[in-house]
Amino acid sequence: MTAPRTRPPIHAEQATDEPVVTGIGVVAPNGTGTEAYWEATLAGRLGIRRISRFDTDGFPLRVVGEVEGFVPTEFLRQYRVTQTDRMTHLAVAATAMALQDAGLDPAEVPEYGFAVATASSIGGAEFGHRAIQRLWSEGPRKIGAYQAVAWFYAATTGQIAILHGMKGPSSVHAAEQAGGLDAIAQARRTLRAGARAAVTGGTEAPLDPAALVAQLPNGQLNLGSDPRAAYTPFAATAAGHVPGEGGAMLVMETARAAHERGAQVHGAIAGYAATFDPAQGNGRPPTLRRAIELALADARLDPSEIDVVFADAVGTRSGDRAEAQALAAVFGPYGVPVTAPKSMVGRLYAGGAALDTATALLALRDQVIPPTTGVAEPAGDCPVDLVTDRPRPARLRSALVVARGYGGFNSALVVRHFPPA
Repeated sequence: MTAPRTRPPIHAEQATDEPVVTGIGVVAPNGTGTEAYWEATLAGRLGIRRISRFDTDGFPLRVVGEVEGFVPTEFLRQYRVTQTDRMTHLAVAATAMALQDAGLDPAEVPEYGFAVATASSIGGAEFGHRAIQRLWSEGPRKIGAYQAVAWFYAATTGQIAILHGMKGPSSVHAAEQAGGLDAIAQARRTLRAGARAAVTGGTEAPLDPAALVAQLPNGQLNLGSDPRAAYTPFAATAAGHVPGEGGAMLVMETARAAHERGAQVHGAIAGYAATFDPAQGNGRPPTLRRAIELALADARLDPSEIDVVFADAVGTRSGDRAEAQALAAVFGPYGVPVTAPKSMVGRLYAGGAALDTATALLALRDQVIPPTTGVAEPAGDCPVDLVTDRPRPARLRSALVVARGYGGFNSALVVRHFPPA
């Protein structure tokens, strides 16, 4: 493993109103805890495995990205565990890690100055499924009041705000994988509007059997049984992705606020943009390229100043081809290193883009690009410089994170080394 580099302190002349990340918390299928996840990712350790959560006899999907050994009562009291879904348990845990990493006590921040912005695309599926089972087997009197809120997309935002007394602007973003970047961008807006700090990111828990069945009709899931071949983005053999659970949460502040309390910084959120694809068949082109170009313009960076791209990597031949062509149009064929470390954990939906952002910040910190596993080389119609097999040391100043949501959502986020390298 590459030894983590110390984050430099902020000097007075760098104490601007630029939104920066001061804390990272990760719960992922190949590692719980930021450094455990990062070590596993650099080692190419797979978190995709056969489903253990329920009996898969006769079930069409066999392998997923499961978080192993997670104990929610280490982060929540038992009564709150009972009242909330696993997606919230994972987010609360990642938030606690991020706050600890940032060295920030929410009680020290004015209560109306702490914002919360999370993302979700599946919602509390497991909680809702259990409630429906009780309804039909035991009757309506066995359905608790928390069924009304635990499944809801905004439940995680609410629970984090309640637990930590955060009464600033709060929101939830539902745009599948793109939502993870949208939430981070919303946190950036709240800081620019005067918030003192923000917790942001996304986690998902989509591995309930009912939720998995609901995902099958889109035709994007790989139904194979070999974990090593189940998710191979940009490969000629790509046949879909596998769903995974987990994600990441970030603590964001302005550089000025971080300087005032002596905090260290992971990196800056330098640029963002979002677009929506037109309906298929109307003759208009997809808009992922435009999202990338707008994000670069927002960051005031030329394409040549992006040193690595963390790809959306949907894992289907048509989806990967479209993304590769958009990247080639902006950066030139094979013009920038591209990676998809989510090949080790599965597609975490709203949690995936948040995790990619955390991974990009760690890559900037340690000046190394994590690999894409399971892919020997990209397909001929995917003209990208894909980092495969092992980490690639590189001089990294800025990274682009790309995320697409099922149905036409596109988001792009630029993170930058802070202070500028």
